[in-house]
Amino acid sequence: MPRGVAIPQLRQQLFAAAELVVVRDGPARLSSRAVTGEAGVATGLLHAHFGDLDEFLTAYAVDRSFLVSAAAAGLPDRAGHGEVAQNLAEALAVIPRTHLTVLARLMALRPELAGRVRTVLGDRAAGLDAIEQAATAYLTAERRLGRIAADADPAALALALVGVLHHLVLTEDTGERLRRAVTAVVKGAEAPLESRP
Repeated sequence: MPRGVAIPQLRQQLFAAAELVVVRDGPARLSSRAVTGEAGVATGLLHAHFGDLDEFLTAYAVDRSFLVSAAAAGLPDRAGHGEVAQNLAEALAVIPRTHLTVLARLMALRPELAGRVRTVLGDRAAGLDAIEQAATAYLTAERRLGRIAADADPAALALALVGVLHHLVLTEDTGERLRRAVTAVVKGAEAPLESRP
């Protein structure tokens, strides 16, 4: 790439390159050189825009956590419509899997990233925390509507669902197993049809 040529959307190009490196080679192999090499840009561009790798990874984690949070935010609006387990499975399925996979792997290797994301986006907004918050709000609304049992614990159910999702994104297997696991977790908490309002 000739020097001095502007690269539209460089930030997103570097983020996408980082995702490819993490998915293919693992987070331990992530370096400035690996990212810029994957993106096909000069090695110094990452440092020119982000300062160092830590600043780049923070910007990446904030960007992707925001996207994950936005994807999960609509879940509470589903309360009272459709089936509880199906609503949860569908909401979890539309969250970009690559974002979740890379965030989970990076935050496992670099736990300080979660704190940096929280500093920018607020508490409970880093990675899977936003999904847990949205699922808790959704299940609380469903309990209020009588669609899950009055003694159900929405926060505990949401944590169990996020645990399942975390395991599945790390093993890169989220399709049918996710739907079955969500159904199994939620089924015991659903109020019997005859007792629903």
